[in-house]
Amino acid sequence: MATIPPKIKVPLSGNERLQKLKEAFHGKYGQMPLFYACAPGRVNLIGEHIDYCGYAVLPMAIEQNILAAVSVSDSQTIQLNNTDPKYKDFTVSVDGITIDRDNPQWYYYFLCGVRGIQEHLSLSSLAGMCCVVDGTIPASSGLSSSSALVCCAGLVTMEANQKSFSKVTLAETCAKCERYIGTEGGGMDQSISFLAEEGTMLAKARGVDWRRLLKLADLQKELRASLEEMLELLEEVLHPEPYSREEICSTLGISAEQLGQDILSANTQHATQFKLYQRARHVYSEAARVLQFKAVCDSSPANAVAQLGELMNRSHASCRDLYECSCPELDQLVDICLQAGAVGSRLTGAGWGGCTVSMVPGEKIDSFLRTVSARYYMPDARRSALEKQSLFVTKPGGGAAIFIEE
Repeated sequence: MATIPPKIKVPLSGNERLQKLKEAFHGKYGQMPLFYACAPGRVNLIGEHIDYCGYAVLPMAIEQNILAAVSVSDSQTIQLNNTDPKYKDFTVSVDGITIDRDNPQWYYYFLCGVRGIQEHLSLSSLAGMCCVVDGTIPASSGLSSSSALVCCAGLVTMEANQKSFSKVTLAETCAKCERYIGTEGGGMDQSISFLAEEGTMLAKARGVDWRRLLKLADLQKELRASLEEMLELLEEVLHPEPYSREEICSTLGISAEQLGQDILSANTQHATQFKLYQRARHVYSEAARVLQFKAVCDSSPANAVAQLGELMNRSHASCRDLYECSCPELDQLVDICLQAGAVGSRLTGAGWGGCTVSMVPGEKIDSFLRTVSARYYMPDARRSALEKQSLFVTKPGGGAAIFIEE
């Protein structure tokens, strides 16, 4: 695997999308682009809400992506335009980049990538740029359109300033800089975007200093236990009934003030009950499913597809019942997809809305699409209007890359 993002010479005459983007760029700025940058979206096959707990996940880059046409100038400004007219143009001085995390406009996600590269390289000044952005990843779908935009911007900024560093460094930088807009992810989206190719309560009960453990994976490592043993420990130590703030404070031997300052995040400060057993059980069981999924892929048994589908189904059930990040619409869509011929179906992305990913045999794709359309989209006028952009087939895509016209 190449360690740096590839630079690929492409004939635009054979690529309708690049040709249209070139024309849009010329129409907007009266000049031709110097290069193009691409970052794919991703679908998570299995492993939901466990990357930031320290566990491996199994995402896949998809064909849908963010594509940008770019020229470099000494204008001391960054000019941003989107081919979708609903997204406003934006211009900012290279010396005046600010990101309003309370107003998450599309261009602020782009500027996250710019600022991240600038800070990583300690650049006192940035090259001026003109950019036109085109995206085929459905927005708010759980397919990481925002992370792909940040990654594309990071790649653009690196190339425009004539720098070069590894895909791993780019992924790490973009994962950190997306936090400027308030996204606290675990780095999965950025890693798959660059690296894709065509894998605490509990601590107190075991006498471990829980204050230095930030993730459930840290606790497992500290206890030198298997995932199966961690699941057994859950049954022994935690009760399924929700914990109150008072019980947590009593168990940990801390004050209510310490709970608020040291443990609770900004969006859980007002919570009064905590389902510790359910959340931890999801994380450990989902981490185990990821390893099982990979093992099936590696060994390729005769019933591999059926095994992978069952793991996806169990994953969705855990997201729905234990992590409670699904919603009635996603549950309904999963059920319909399974009835339509999918061997496995689950929510993907953070959940609480978004989309599902289904594993469908190739010979059943046409009938699958017709059935899902008829049972989920057509009965509802609002859903029917979204069908064209929401129901689609995809396959594995490559990682982020720079394109130069041949």
